[in-house]
Amino acid sequence: MHLLTDAIVLATRAHGEHGLVARALTRNDGVQPGYVRGGRSRRLRPVLQPGNTIRGEWRARTAEQLPALTVEPLHSRSVLHAEPLPAAGIIWVTALTATALPEAQPYPRLHDGLDGVLSAIEAAPAARGWAGALVRYELLLLAELGFGLDLSGCVATGATDDLAFVSPRSGGAVSRAGAAGYERQLFSLPRFLIDGGQPDGPDLIAGLAITGHFLARDILIDRRAEPLAARERLVDRLKRAVA
Repeated sequence: MHLLTDAIVLATRAHGEHGLVARALTRNDGVQPGYVRGGRSRRLRPVLQPGNTIRGEWRARTAEQLPALTVEPLHSRSVLHAEPLPAAGIIWVTALTATALPEAQPYPRLHDGLDGVLSAIEAAPAARGWAGALVRYELLLLAELGFGLDLSGCVATGATDDLAFVSPRSGGAVSRAGAAGYERQLFSLPRFLIDGGQPDGPDLIAGLAITGHFLARDILIDRRAEPLAARERLVDRLKRAVA
């Protein structure tokens, strides 16, 4: 096995006295793990922070063997880990990707979407400029893994206008007429998920509530639920930031 390609670092864990195992998302070969000799050194530790882009070379004698990974830094976002809100966004979105995706299966749309979210976090002067992109990425991940929401029409009436709610059971949109009498049992549907653009504070929190429900129900279950704590911390900070 030999792979040389660019990748986004998702997660690392210590392995042995000085090394670590890194998991990184490539565009055409999916999530790839690899052992980095000396990965905990002062030189390599900043290179292997989640959210950074590297050029990785994976080598293994057999498909069953954990590959040896050598890395070259391409783009660092390490400075953002010193800022609480951007750091929380990066930690959550990379942990979600690392936990949700199976290894070695290509998800080019998710690779591009993740790169877009990380670039937005890096470029935006405040959370309002990137938090909407994060919600859209969560929706994309749900869809790519087979749990997509249908916001194209009302699941109760078939109407395509005046969509105002989302069913927590089906993940389908519901119109005001179709929701009559059941509004409290439904999620409010923020307009930015249909019309695009940047959400205001209430719409952002509504979007996070929708994606959080379906991620917890369909993706981050059983032993994979650990990253939800990172999401709770992020949502807490976002609520204070956009209030």
